[in-house]
Amino acid sequence: MGNSNTMVGNVLANAARGAGFMRIWRRLVGGRSGSDVQLAGLQAFDNKQWALVDKLLQEAASPIDSETRMRARVRQLLDMYLHANGDDRVLFMQRLASGFGVDGAALEDAIVAYQEAQEPSDQLLAQARMADALESPRLRILKQFNLLPNGIESLVFMRAELLQSAQKESLAPLEQDLLRLLTLWFDAGFLELQRLSWNSSAALLEKLIRYEAVHEIKSWDDLRNRLDSDRRCYAFFHGRMPDEPLIFVEVALVSQLASNVQMLLDEAQPTHDTAQATTAIFYSISNAQPGLRGVSMGEFLIKRVVAQLSQEFPNLKTFATLSPVPGFAKWLHTRLADDDYVAQLPLQLRYMTEGEGDETRFERLQTIVQAQDCAHDSGLVTKDDLLVLKQWLQGECAHYLLNEKRRQEPLDPVARFHFGNGASLQQINWMGDTSPKGMRESLGLMVNYLYQLDAIDEQYHAFAKEGRLARSPEVKKMLTTRETLLVKP
Repeated sequence: MGNSNTMVGNVLANAARGAGFMRIWRRLVGGRSGSDVQLAGLQAFDNKQWALVDKLLQEAASPIDSETRMRARVRQLLDMYLHANGDDRVLFMQRLASGFGVDGAALEDAIVAYQEAQEPSDQLLAQARMADALESPRLRILKQFNLLPNGIESLVFMRAELLQSAQKESLAPLEQDLLRLLTLWFDAGFLELQRLSWNSSAALLEKLIRYEAVHEIKSWDDLRNRLDSDRRCYAFFHGRMPDEPLIFVEVALVSQLASNVQMLLDEAQPTHDTAQATTAIFYSISNAQPGLRGVSMGEFLIKRVVAQLSQEFPNLKTFATLSPVPGFAKWLHTRLADDDYVAQLPLQLRYMTEGEGDETRFERLQTIVQAQDCAHDSGLVTKDDLLVLKQWLQGECAHYLLNEKRRQEPLDPVARFHFGNGASLQQINWMGDTSPKGMRESLGLMVNYLYQLDAIDEQYHAFAKEGRLARSPEVKKMLTTRETLLVKP
């Protein structure tokens, strides 16, 4: 083991001198959380090394220096950070977070100068002074990473490690500045849309498999099916991270609205004739870089892909998603734990949700939904019971997506994303995802969000200004049916 650690340490030391270091570092770190990462052969910093880190950070915080000196210094800082073990990388970030904040006195002076300025020219100067005062020395340090070929990529991975750290709260000032910078550097105008296909590099295809976050890619055959002639996959790339997809979307070109993801991804299904396709189904959107969480890219990706597909396939008339409802089961579990709510349910539903022994109401319901055919055959429930169950769950899902909000935004993160893009809730699909994950998160329900091109802007503004959520007549009917099912106290 010792020889192995020494060898890896030497590889790291050599690789750090070239642009390939980040690729080696990612391969070693993999997907583990930042606090757990301990690269082989790396040692904890001693007092002399920490003194050097502090000296370099103080010098980097200076507002005046030459580009050559800044580049050399930030390269040394990055090298030290990447060669630190997991605990010391957190300590490194804490040094940035706890020091190098905004100078409060300078900011107050700038605010007073702005308030006292009378002439327009004096007001402009005061505004510039205030903007300078709001830029923390920490932000100046982070900006210098942009001088290095792999500097921006390094900050993306630093933020990913920060977000996974148990010390995240103490690192909040650093996280705020990182998010501010990355939001600027990863503006949609700097991103390049690329189509990924079976002819893409093996390394890139491996990343698609690894980064897929919605519907697991189970094999190379599964991936090939998702990249077939009636499928499309698009990703955003950044010029400073050319080998790393930032976010990608998978699309199926079909003839009608899809209601079941297993059928949509079934490798045995015949390939559709794209010339006859009228509907584009966005069935998976995956953020590939945890360090870019909170940086808006998904909405631009969807709209760019819609424009690309419209140009390539003029027959496409419908653009919709087949989306999960990841928060529904958790929300319903809480509802079923409330005796007052359960008392409003019709007798059929109360019977189906009565647990046995230590089984909760939700667990009982989950069992029936997962094995509904067997439950019917055994006489446990009737066909009428299952119909009522379906109507109730679809109605509850519609209520959850449209009426359960934090401030004016939906509780469900996927709903929040699509409504925020100007989509409408078109359809709620019974048994849309029968995978263990689908059953666990939403009792098998999936939904279609419709991107109606001539209504996107209007629906976006209605959501942004008033919190109004667009829905189809079919979904409205589900809400009405839900109201009739519940017994008023």
